[in-house]
Amino acid sequence: MPTVAFHTLGCKVNHYETEAIWQLFKNHGYRRVDFEKKADIYVINTCTVTNTGDKKSRQIIRRAIKRNPDAVIAVTGCYAQTSTSEVMDIPGVDIIIGNRGKEKLVEYVEEYLRKREPINAVKDIMKVEEFEELDVPEFSDRTRASLKIQEGCNNFCSYCIIPWARGLSRSRKPENVLKQAEQLVASGYKEIVLTGIHTGGYGEDLEDYSLAKLLSDLDVIDGLKRIRISSIEASQINDQVLDVLKKSKKIVNHLHIPLQAGDDEVLKKMKRKYTTDMFRKKITEIREVLPDIAITTDVIVGFPGETEEQFLNGYRFIEEIGFAELHVFPYSKRSGTPAAKMKDQVPENIKHQRVQKLIGLSNRLSFEYANKFIGKVLAVIPERPFKDGSIDNLFMGYSDNYIQLVFEGNKDIIGKICKVRLDKVGLEYSQGTLISVED
Repeated sequence: MPTVAFHTLGCKVNHYETEAIWQLFKNHGYRRVDFEKKADIYVINTCTVTNTGDKKSRQIIRRAIKRNPDAVIAVTGCYAQTSTSEVMDIPGVDIIIGNRGKEKLVEYVEEYLRKREPINAVKDIMKVEEFEELDVPEFSDRTRASLKIQEGCNNFCSYCIIPWARGLSRSRKPENVLKQAEQLVASGYKEIVLTGIHTGGYGEDLEDYSLAKLLSDLDVIDGLKRIRISSIEASQINDQVLDVLKKSKKIVNHLHIPLQAGDDEVLKKMKRKYTTDMFRKKITEIREVLPDIAITTDVIVGFPGETEEQFLNGYRFIEEIGFAELHVFPYSKRSGTPAAKMKDQVPENIKHQRVQKLIGLSNRLSFEYANKFIGKVLAVIPERPFKDGSIDNLFMGYSDNYIQLVFEGNKDIIGKICKVRLDKVGLEYSQGTLISVED
């Protein structure tokens, strides 16, 4: 039985697509092995969100070639899409596919094995108008299932290469989303995470269908207990979406809404399409409907020209909004984007200081948010055993409002919905007591 190994760099969408590619190989009689082992085929799913992503992608490709010089090396993903010739120039790369045509990867492998001639199957992504169907009926990780509903982005933020790597926004057909959701529920998943490159843009290119309608249709699927949106822009949470959030018993009490900067001048230079005032108003609307909701966010610090005053404006704005957690990134130059050419690039040591300040703020805000739920019983899906060293039978999972909880139980509870009382809040994780398990 031929063997295949995978390495995925970057975002949740890449991880989803690797799982989809694995399904294709599995259906053709391949056995999956660890990437660190010798395999007949290596598939490297690359990332290009920063220059560092490019560098890591090259390192992983070379590592696979070195591990088995006779293996077929197939490279796909965003770095393959934006820097095709760079990848083809690496001695030992046999097949290159960008972000279109991944469903043909097994055919390309078989063609290469017949002819032994390198295959460049990268297409012009900006001309692609249809969503590429890649089904994942089950995942290697047994507890949470991702469901890709959207591809591409129309935003063209000044720091971001992704529209050039992924193309313009396109939505998956609603009937295919719902069919795959039903398959995932039939495979035993209780929670589905809706994912995409610009997930909240779902439906903008469809007639008479929208994100709100999709959420309503998912809400009535039998056996599906939790729906999570991986990320959504503030502007995409319109009145119809708010109405579904209010009525739904399945959409979790958590939204990830990227802010990127809390200063209007910086937002303008980033080409983000909102002001802090617009963002504040939207958060207020959401909290009127769901007072206890956890709102997490992404923040970039040290964007070109960001002054100390602008950073502090952002710090105060984040504090005022009271996010449940921040994902903090130092600005990283990406060749080919307008921001990479901007003057007044912020020194690395200042970026580092600002990152540390925001991580400190994130820890405090997370603590304050979780503290409100001490003594309350939350719905948690345990994901894996948790090793503490002193206590056996500990398990870790996230509550529907995104509090990471550790509690005692047994392995049968993994993937099930558990009622857990929050006893003690901590920085790394909070501690709870298992009250009951839903069948």
